[in-house]
Amino acid sequence: MAQKKVVVLDYGSGNVRSAVRALEAAGAEVELTADPEKVMSADGLVVPGVGAYASVMQQLTKLGALRWIGRRIAGGQPVLGICVGHQIFFEQGVEHGVKTAGMGEWPGSVERLQADVIPHMGWNTVRPPQNSKLFAGIEDERFYFVHSYGVQKWEFDVTQPAMTPPQVTWSTHGTPFVAAVENGALSAVQFHPEKSGDAGKRLLANWLETL
Repeated sequence: MAQKKVVVLDYGSGNVRSAVRALEAAGAEVELTADPEKVMSADGLVVPGVGAYASVMQQLTKLGALRWIGRRIAGGQPVLGICVGHQIFFEQGVEHGVKTAGMGEWPGSVERLQADVIPHMGWNTVRPPQNSKLFAGIEDERFYFVHSYGVQKWEFDVTQPAMTPPQVTWSTHGTPFVAAVENGALSAVQFHPEKSGDAGKRLLANWLETL
């Protein structure tokens, strides 16, 4: 089987080389680029993200990448978000009282976790739904998290009977929060698969199998 071609979106986010290496280890042909043609033609697009929600949205907007990401999703072309690259697909992020609009693919507000220890840093278990493709074979594994904000309420209104609701994976740090979402061509994880050892490699390989 031919290698899947994956683009890791290069928009100024830090620590993306580890994501490139992890995807290569999982079996993909990977390029780190912000070339619109390559972004649109790749078998899969990975949107990484570290730092502040508002800063990531600003960088993506300045580059024009939100339009590319939106076009891929609308066309059924696979996209995977990681960490803040997961959070941007929700309606908004709230940091220090400042609200920043997200892409609005899913309902929910990214807000500070209600926990005694912040940030949530280290290994944690997740609770994936049955028939999850991302977590197939790794349902009981731990994954590596580094974040202070997350989506703690999920209210998805299926207005069309034919619409399949997204599959939501949960984790808990102080309070339950959304650890991953699988929604057709769009998937996203709050943790870092590239820092999650064999479990993270398997998750990325599972995603590549869906491309």
